[in-house]
Amino acid sequence: MLKKLTGLYNSLPGNFWTLALGMFVDRLGGALIFPFFALYITQHFNVGMTQVGILFAFFAGASLIGQTIGGALTDKYGRKKLIIFSLIMSASSTIVMGLVDDLRTFYVLAIFVGILADTGGPAYMAMISDLVPEEKRASGFAILRVTANLAVTIGPLIGGLLAGVNYLLLFIIDAIMSTITAGIIFWKLPETMPAKAEAAAAGTSLGRTILGYLSVFKDRLYLSFIVVSILSVIVYIQMNSTLSVFLLKVHQIPPRGFGYLLSLNAVMVVVLQYWVTRGLKKVPLMAILVFGNLLYAIGFGLYGFISSYGLMLLAMAIITLGEMFVVPVAQTLVSVFAPEEMRGRYMAIYGYAWIIPSAIGPLMAGLVMDHYDPNWVWYGGGILAAISAIGYLAIHRVAGKRFPSAADSEAARIDQQSTVTPVEAV
Repeated sequence: MLKKLTGLYNSLPGNFWTLALGMFVDRLGGALIFPFFALYITQHFNVGMTQVGILFAFFAGASLIGQTIGGALTDKYGRKKLIIFSLIMSASSTIVMGLVDDLRTFYVLAIFVGILADTGGPAYMAMISDLVPEEKRASGFAILRVTANLAVTIGPLIGGLLAGVNYLLLFIIDAIMSTITAGIIFWKLPETMPAKAEAAAAGTSLGRTILGYLSVFKDRLYLSFIVVSILSVIVYIQMNSTLSVFLLKVHQIPPRGFGYLLSLNAVMVVVLQYWVTRGLKKVPLMAILVFGNLLYAIGFGLYGFISSYGLMLLAMAIITLGEMFVVPVAQTLVSVFAPEEMRGRYMAIYGYAWIIPSAIGPLMAGLVMDHYDPNWVWYGGGILAAISAIGYLAIHRVAGKRFPSAADSEAARIDQQSTVTPVEAV
């Protein structure tokens, strides 16, 4: 096992592991508070889930603007500056959010936070693609999933205890973690923008860089992928936005019980994610998304039918297996779609696949929970996940050859290297 871990470490660049460390620290801070954010809003401001959904919509609308600006700035000015800026903005705004007692002020702050703190999202994704060769990106994204879920394994357990003392502690610790991550990025990582991208940026104004989004929107296959991904994420995001309130109100499961469910999710990812991704390397990438969304349909749909905590754990295990199929592969496919000089903008548009669900998913679920049978959140989730699976299957049938398996990418790279002539090598 030690030999395998050493081989894994040596297979990826050292700067990748530094970035992974920084992301772990930042995610640990976020994992303290985000799973309990809906509970905090409903209790602190004494409102229902509909208001929580509106607040998430404010966050998401502002994040969409921030991601769009960040994608263009990433392609024009590089990755490192944008990441540090977003972390500093995140730390500052998190403290203020913990001190606000007026809901309308909280709404205004949500817009400010979303625009400024999310400018670094495309830069993170672009930096990962810069650092890791294409044939190893699925493994790289899988490892980042492991580090993120290692943080989530620890975070909810600590957050659940601290929430019972004072929610402000969660906001303060999250801000400290973001500041530490900014320091790691500043001192330990170089700018990773490829030379080709730098040359393209040097000859292009910021205005033309922004207009470059028109080229992204002309990529119809990519837009189809984004639309199907939106449906999938609408379902997935309910795990962290709606499930905690549903379990408390419908089944009287306290925050600590929900924390245990999230910890099961995180432990499974930490232990299994890399090996699951490695085991699927011969399967076409788009086909993996089909299987993953079918698991989403089963796992999320179950919550509408079950009432025992043991079955809730089983449903979470099924969802987690689907997550291990879907998330790293979807991120890898974005890097396949994106030309090197447009990575930031392609990554920004992929961010829409998370931002739009964040805007409408919790709001839709809140309306259902407040006015109809709450179980329909999960019935509907199962239906949407099944539709997503069909959508990915359609894309696979239309253009599956464009997206080979990870093993095929590695074989193509080796074959290309083996055909280089001595003159070309020189």
